[in-house]
Amino acid sequence: MSMSDPIADLLTRIRNAKNAKHNRVDIPKSKVKLEMVKAMVREKFIARYKVLDDGCQGTIRVYLRYDVEGTPLITGIKRISKPGLRKYVGKAEIPRVYGGIGTAILSTPRGVLTYKEARREQVGGEVLCYLW
Repeated sequence: MSMSDPIADLLTRIRNAKNAKHNRVDIPKSKVKLEMVKAMVREKFIARYKVLDDGCQGTIRVYLRYDVEGTPLITGIKRISKPGLRKYVGKAEIPRVYGGIGTAILSTPRGVLTYKEARREQVGGEVLCYLW
């Protein structure tokens, strides 16, 4: 079965696992999803990930982060650019999420970057999602 929005599927799986207090979640692998997960690790929203080879497409196993009280570090996650309405920003309009507490993940000509990395590289692109 084909998906019309695989990035929304990634975000929904992470959101559902967080709400159910699971330690890990398995996601079907793609290049964009893997780069988004790497960006989440760099921003310390998830603990780590592992790529599992199943002889076909592959799976990304994401390990979620929780604080000492068991509260997930991802409070919210929102898809911004959708298949029906893409959201592009220039290098001067890169958004800050909750005054810098959260992060935006962008797809740029230099790869999938967080908003901090995109500002440092001075590139704009498609805003994929917000995390806080």
